[in-house]
Amino acid sequence: MTPRRLGYDGVVLAAPVTVPYERFSTRSAHWFLGRAMRALVESSGLEKQAIDGLCVTSMSLAPDTAIGMVEHLGFQPRWLDNVTFGGASGMIALRRAARAVQVGDAEIVACVAGDTNQTDSFRRGTAAFSQFGQDAVYPYGSGGPNASVALLTDNYMRTYGAELADFGRICVAQRANALGNPQALFSKPLTLEQYLKSPLIADPIRLYDCVMPCAGAEAFLVMREETARAEGLPFARLVGAIERHNAFPDDPVQDRGGWIVDREELFAQAGVTPEAVDFVQAYDDYPVIVFLQIEDLGFCGKGEAKDFLAGHDLTTTGSFPINTSGGQLSVGQAGGAGGFLGIVESIRQLTGQTVGTPVPDAKIGLVSGFGMINYDRGLSTGAALLAA
Repeated sequence: MTPRRLGYDGVVLAAPVTVPYERFSTRSAHWFLGRAMRALVESSGLEKQAIDGLCVTSMSLAPDTAIGMVEHLGFQPRWLDNVTFGGASGMIALRRAARAVQVGDAEIVACVAGDTNQTDSFRRGTAAFSQFGQDAVYPYGSGGPNASVALLTDNYMRTYGAELADFGRICVAQRANALGNPQALFSKPLTLEQYLKSPLIADPIRLYDCVMPCAGAEAFLVMREETARAEGLPFARLVGAIERHNAFPDDPVQDRGGWIVDREELFAQAGVTPEAVDFVQAYDDYPVIVFLQIEDLGFCGKGEAKDFLAGHDLTTTGSFPINTSGGQLSVGQAGGAGGFLGIVESIRQLTGQTVGTPVPDAKIGLVSGFGMINYDRGLSTGAALLAA
């Protein structure tokens, strides 16, 4: 018997903030997280101590965790969590914060993600990413996400007939979206020809398939609707959310993720179908991962993403807006904040607070996450539906 999962009635998201991204920084993760917390207080108009819950995501905060941050920031929360699931962290932080608010463990939870990016820190982080990587992958020169996702991309292309140009359409469209976003690190148009002629990084992955590591932070608040109304805060309603870990462990190479296991429940919670979604913020560390999410979340069948996406305008004002801020492929990947970027952008789109181009008449948005990739698969997936 499938256990009944409670919905998220009455839970809302508010106060989307971004600490501007920098390619490299000598500042610590603590600084970026602190800036994000200050921005939450300033943008919401709340007293600092009104925020009585805190969820922190950071890949470069060590040796500190969330408990160390409360002392640095001068908070006294009654609910605290530390979430480090890579690109799925935003989904998991959101779900945990929502449940805390629902049961009264906290009134207002700040979900904050931020990282620094110092010279050579990405390589050092890759070398120490997991015990699996240290023992069985990195010593053979295959460490890091480029090599792993090259394997997934090659497998997908061989299995479903996708070509480089199919992936390139995502990169080109997202760059067009980023041109309206002053916070994006990439501010020049990208053509499909430029994409196809870009340097090969890890066959078949090319330069523009890869995110640019950077420093920065993203954050938002989770609370009940009556709290947001009382404080005069614009909000987006959480109407559905799922997560799944280590789905399909027997698949030889990953070509599907945990979204497919729970997607029917996700849409049932919200009482809508995929056709009702006005925009999608898919985790986009690489284009093939976007393909998996589009398929596994029910927008098209397995192996059909190339045709589905080719049949739509993917820009912010198009027929299927995807990663309307530009996504990580054009905005940058600020470590753990990459898993929060889509949530923050979704709140902005649904509350009329966009810093870039708004999706016309957006009422429902889907945001999804993917993280903790080892050699041949990502272990964590999640998704949420938000409504105006």
